[in-house]
Amino acid sequence: MASPDENRRGILAMLAAMALFVCNDALMKLAREVYPAGQAITLRTIVAVATGFAMVLLLREGGKLRLALRPVVLLRGLIESLVALSFIWSLGLLPLGNITAILMTSPLIIVVLAVILRIERVGWRRTLAVAVGFCGVLLIVRPAADGFNMAAIVALISAVLVGGRDLLTRSIGNEVPSTVISLTTTALVGMVAVVYGLSEAWQPIWRIETLYVAGAAVFVATGSYFMVGAFRNTDIGVVSGYRYSVVVFAVILGYFVWAEVPDGLASVGIALIVASGLYTMHRQRVLPESKLKIASTPPA
Repeated sequence: MASPDENRRGILAMLAAMALFVCNDALMKLAREVYPAGQAITLRTIVAVATGFAMVLLLREGGKLRLALRPVVLLRGLIESLVALSFIWSLGLLPLGNITAILMTSPLIIVVLAVILRIERVGWRRTLAVAVGFCGVLLIVRPAADGFNMAAIVALISAVLVGGRDLLTRSIGNEVPSTVISLTTTALVGMVAVVYGLSEAWQPIWRIETLYVAGAAVFVATGSYFMVGAFRNTDIGVVSGYRYSVVVFAVILGYFVWAEVPDGLASVGIALIVASGLYTMHRQRVLPESKLKIASTPPA
C-alpha cells in the first residue's frame, strides 16, 4: 500500500504525462495540416528514436536491447504502428477533444475483447458500463442518413487496436524494460510509416511544421517517462483513473488553438465515455477474480 505522498506524486506524474501527450497530439495535428500521415509519423520517429535510445543509455538498460527481438515485443510494435497510422490520419480531420475521447474507449474495448477471447467473465454492471460508453461514441460519431463520419470510424478502429495492444502488453515479462519496449515500438512505427508513405505525395521538410513534429517527438518521449513514474511505488487503482484528464486537456487545447468547442451531443458523449471508463476500471480493481486488473507496468 503506497503512502499518500507517493500517490500524490503518482497523480501529478500522470497529469503531467497526459498533458504532454495532448501537446504531442496538438503539434501532430498542426503538422497534419501540411504533411500526409505517413510523412508526419516518419519525421517524428527520427527524433523519437534518438530520444528513446538516449533514455535507454541514460538508464543503463542497453544490455537488454536484445529482448526487443522477442516475438511478443515485435507484435506489440506492429500493432502500435497501425494505431499510430489510424490515429494520426484521423487527427487531421477531427476535433482534438472528440478523437481523444474516442481513443479513451480502449478500457471498454479491452473488456469486450477479453469476453470474446474467454479471458474474463463480465457481469451486468460492466456490460451496462460498456453499453453506455459506446452510446457515448455514437453521440460523437453521429451516423447520418448519408453514412458514417469515416475519420471517426478510423479513430474507433485505432481504439480497438489500442485495446488489443494493451492486452498483449500484459504478456510481456517484467524483465523487458519499458524503455526497450518503447524504443522497439517507435522504430517499428517509423518503418511501417515509411512503407505507408510510399503511397503519399511527401512535402518539402524545410518548414515550421517540421519543428512541430520534432517537438511532438520530445513530448511523447517525455510523456512516456512520466507515465512509467506515475505507476512506480503507487496504488495503481488510485492513479490510473487520472489518465482521463487527457480528455479535459484535449478539449481545452482544442479551444485555444483551433477554437474547437464540442457541441451538446458530443459533450454528452464525452462525459458518457469518461464515466463508463472510470466505472469499468473501478470494477476491475475491486473484483478479486478479475483478470483485467490494471497492469503494474503501463504500456509504453
